[in-house]
Amino acid sequence: MKIFVVTQYFWPETFIINDLVMHLNNQGHDVTVLTGKPNYPDGVVFDGYSEEGVLHEKYGGVIDIFRVPLRTRKTGCSRDLILNYFSFVWSGLRYFSKLVKGREADAILVFAPSPITSAIAAVPLKWMKNAHLAIWVQDLWPQSLAATGHVNNPLLLSMMGCLVRAIYYFADSLLVQSRAFYEPVARLASDDKIVYYPNSIDDPSRVERKTGALPTELSSLLHNKFCIVFAGNIGAAQSVETIVQATLLLKDHDDIRVVMVGSGSRLGWVREKKEALQLDNIYLAGRFPMQVMPEIYQDAAGLIVTLKNETIFSLTVPSKVQAYLAAGKPIIAALNGEGAKIIEESGAGLVCAAEDAKALANAIITLYEMNEASRGQMGNNGYAYFLEHFEMGRQATRLIKVLEQRMTSKERER
Repeated sequence: MKIFVVTQYFWPETFIINDLVMHLNNQGHDVTVLTGKPNYPDGVVFDGYSEEGVLHEKYGGVIDIFRVPLRTRKTGCSRDLILNYFSFVWSGLRYFSKLVKGREADAILVFAPSPITSAIAAVPLKWMKNAHLAIWVQDLWPQSLAATGHVNNPLLLSMMGCLVRAIYYFADSLLVQSRAFYEPVARLASDDKIVYYPNSIDDPSRVERKTGALPTELSSLLHNKFCIVFAGNIGAAQSVETIVQATLLLKDHDDIRVVMVGSGSRLGWVREKKEALQLDNIYLAGRFPMQVMPEIYQDAAGLIVTLKNETIFSLTVPSKVQAYLAAGKPIIAALNGEGAKIIEESGAGLVCAAEDAKALANAIITLYEMNEASRGQMGNNGYAYFLEHFEMGRQATRLIKVLEQRMTSKERER
């Protein structure tokens, strides 16, 4: 199958779409990636790139990538994000059709974490190539705008709802990463378009690891203390305030550390609180390449995932949940809804309510007081659940089957 992948985020930014396109390529499909200049999450263009101009490069030496100019996220404030989002749409509409002139496509897959607006740039390609347009819905819009505080004006939210409805109208398939997305997406689109297609990752046991790359201080900490690792975006949605409050409650437990790996819009706030409250039990490790993360996970005593106490986030399964399950380590989760349900169903860890700092601290203590066998069993449970539901090789194969079935169904309707 010939597939165009439209995504505002792509390698060297760290997103699951990077690995999925490689799996599709390895399974014999012809994939072309249409994306922007990498600048997530810090809002600064990565070394070797510039905001201006169109760029053609290869991913893994085999997959064509066409990059269009965009305005970076910069500070991550609402204004900067809006300009970033719409600059990608503008550049996509201006350049994508020219960049793929002469190339055929059977399907166009839009990888759509926030912003869903990135799908706008794919609509003309659908018409030009007479291709099946599938949008992989990672976040619910406009709800996520209100939940993260970027947009609170009811009129603007209503207008954005109309825009999302239009985007869904032009899609042939809507792939939702959480079963709980069905109902809210169906309010804005025909429900016969909706297909559950969860996020997935590579089995880490089959991925080449980059060992020995950790700073000595971090490696020593992971080996000598009971470290609970938080990995990924340190932003508004992740309710990092809950983690800070929990570590404050854990100050008297000298053997326990919370290690935060990553960066994001709330990293500066966490650093300020760490210093102001003298939280020596928080360690800010910085960001590391994906190849290094398995080593960090392997040396961690447990892994932590948190989200804000908002209805929209109870419907979402954070992609780090799959990564944590695959790591085979106990998970501590302070979140509601679908993500909590998966961790409970798998038997992979301990769950408490979103934004409940006291319950989070108690869960960390509970894990600390467990014996090694019990913690090991949690990790094994999570890994087994991952293999059954979220292993990327199987999910790449399933994606093609879903697209083929949907395309056949659309043909019969004509």
